[in-house]
Amino acid sequence: MLRPMDSLSLILDDMHFNGVVFTHTDMTAPWCWHLATPGLACFHIVTQGQAWLMREHEPPLLIESGDFVVLPAGTAHTVQDKPQSTAPALDLLTYMDQSELTPVRQQGGGASCQLISGHARFDIDMAAPLISALPPVMVVRSGGSAPPLWLALGIQFLEQEIAAVRPAQQAILNRVGDVLLMECLRDHVESVPEGSGTWLAALKDKALSNALAHMHQHPARNWTVPELARQACLSRSAFAERFAQTLGEPPLTYLTRHRMRLAARHLRVTFWPISKIAHEVGYTSEAAFSQAFKREYGEAPSVWRS
Repeated sequence: MLRPMDSLSLILDDMHFNGVVFTHTDMTAPWCWHLATPGLACFHIVTQGQAWLMREHEPPLLIESGDFVVLPAGTAHTVQDKPQSTAPALDLLTYMDQSELTPVRQQGGGASCQLISGHARFDIDMAAPLISALPPVMVVRSGGSAPPLWLALGIQFLEQEIAAVRPAQQAILNRVGDVLLMECLRDHVESVPEGSGTWLAALKDKALSNALAHMHQHPARNWTVPELARQACLSRSAFAERFAQTLGEPPLTYLTRHRMRLAARHLRVTFWPISKIAHEVGYTSEAAFSQAFKREYGEAPSVWRS
């Protein structure tokens, strides 16, 4: 039997994390950066000074030295020296594709601030259930009585790594960025109250987590509700009711949607024939698979792929 939280590991594996794109900025006020990475989690770490995170129709959010702020869906926002900054907003994303790790500067002559900013690279379709269940902004504070050890160590390591050019630097930064994002996700999942009726709460529910883990580990298996209920150690009716109440859809509907996301990934990144993709996601009939895919994505698999 898989441990309850192993379902989160399997879901993260399904997302196919492929590292993090970084940039290091060094500013004096006034300054302003704009960033939007639709569907891809982006983040800022304040390593010196303070900054304000601004989103449309939302109150300003102060982030201070040592804080780690994540926008799971990559929502458009600015980070700036103060809520009423006079500096023009420059596009931070354009600096994230550069291989140079020297700081990007905006120098207005006022109070100083340094940021490490970036965005993750992962499969947006496979990540959709997790990303949609997360809040628009997640903030991990380094202040207070018990700041997370992983954050303090992570920031210290990042600062040391970007201080000088070294072999394998980008590969190491990619992995550290992945770890920081996963730690933030794990902390948030652990903070979700049990029985709160959310998709994330299912990851803390031993019964539902076991069923989810088996579906993600063996998506092509011909699962039935009674078989999934046995994995959850519940009666069929109790399992079906708890699953639908917590995840908002019946178990086999969830499984079908997961299979279609897997199929979309195979269509996008492989040259496999559609018959093989159908088999990989649990369909013995290519016609049945095509019908299911069209219901989910509005197009036949061959059309969607092209």
